[in-house]
Amino acid sequence: MSAISPRTTSLHDRHLAAGAKLGDFAGWQMPLDYGSPRGEHLVVRGGVGMFDVSHMGQIEVSGPDARALLVRGLTNRLAAIGPGQAQYTLMLDDDGGVIDDLIVYALIDRHLLVVNAANRAACWARMEALATGYEVTVADRSDEIAMIAVQGPLWERALGPLVGSPAPLGLEYFEVTEDMVASVPAFVARTGYTGEPGVEIMCPWDLAPRVWDALACGSTPVTPAGLVARDTLRTEMGYPLYGNELSSARGPLPAGLRWACDVEGLAFAGAEAVRRDLEDGPIERLVGFIFDAPGIPRPGQDVLVDGSIVGTVTSGTLSPTLERGIGMAYVAAGSATPDTEIVVDVRGRPRPAHIVRRPLVARSPRND
Repeated sequence: MSAISPRTTSLHDRHLAAGAKLGDFAGWQMPLDYGSPRGEHLVVRGGVGMFDVSHMGQIEVSGPDARALLVRGLTNRLAAIGPGQAQYTLMLDDDGGVIDDLIVYALIDRHLLVVNAANRAACWARMEALATGYEVTVADRSDEIAMIAVQGPLWERALGPLVGSPAPLGLEYFEVTEDMVASVPAFVARTGYTGEPGVEIMCPWDLAPRVWDALACGSTPVTPAGLVARDTLRTEMGYPLYGNELSSARGPLPAGLRWACDVEGLAFAGAEAVRRDLEDGPIERLVGFIFDAPGIPRPGQDVLVDGSIVGTVTSGTLSPTLERGIGMAYVAAGSATPDTEIVVDVRGRPRPAHIVRRPLVARSPRND
């Protein structure tokens, strides 16, 4: 039996034309880079870049009990947002393990969950299972919605000539509006995964090439960037990635995500496990670290303090901004203090490093 071919987004032809190096990611053939991951990273930090993130899943929840279901299914305090706002949150299993981290968008007549590509089916199944007894409709819109992230300090200059009104340019962080982008109907959200200012544009699947072309050919051209740059950007920010820092094997508190949990109400599925972590304290914590000598850390490598293994690297890379090895790791809670000196075993070669607070690189002051 032949293997299932990876899926492609509606922008696949654009990636090929731009000379992208493609690779499999969560069942999708996605652009890894367009020739220079470092250059793509730096243009997002200093100019403006765009990412095809159409592989992400979109789950729509509507109906009279939609909000009640989401209070049950998601960890953050949904009452804190209303129509036109978004919120970072988590979905847990009954044992408190993370099914996914996601963003929920509160729209006028429904809510839209943007979930990780690898967890689309699991999130939909979880919502369907929890929906019993609620008057709601849970619909998977992933095959209908394309998504383009425009990130970097020049995002307003690039997007401004393409929108139908000033509304998208006036969005506050984690707000969303409906507008036209390059004459295409779209939701424009002031969200992103880079630490730089910008927006994520959600539009009809088959019309995404029109938006992409308009961004690429505008008066302030937007540089395409691939998943490699997306990963180095998020690692510099200390943002967790599902499958690396987050999984069903751990709850949100060890990852430092107590802020994304309604610990007062504790009404969400999986809350009992979170309650236990609150009472007992996590035995390990997610930390950031920076190398003090040349070397590049990679996931799975041991972290040592005074010769004893205290944890494991979950993400590691060479930071284009710092030009040093950086990463994240889960370490024993007693070794998680900033400035703690550690050693990372890089293929049998010890590399000195020290623990730092996240983000590892200062978040852009323009992103507020």
